[in-house]
Amino acid sequence: MNKKAQSVSVGLGIVAAIMIFIVGSMVIDFFKDDITLARNSTGLDCTNPAISDGSKLTCLGIDLIVPYFFLLILSVVGGLVIGNLGK
Repeated sequence: MNKKAQSVSVGLGIVAAIMIFIVGSMVIDFFKDDITLARNSTGLDCTNPAISDGSKLTCLGIDLIVPYFFLLILSVVGGLVIGNLGK
């Protein structure tokens, strides 16, 4: 592959990575509403200290959705950029 085609490929990879990052960041807002509904007093009641250990573990799992989704987005974006730089 010549230099010009390689630089175009890297540029398109970076643009695609930025688009995936922006769309992924926008999708996180949809998760936040459902997480709030699941944690409130009519759902799992995560603020109650007298809930069972299984419910506490479920609350922790629900709290980890946003950070894990954000790490997934960063992994995909990093893979796209690094994959296109290696060509």
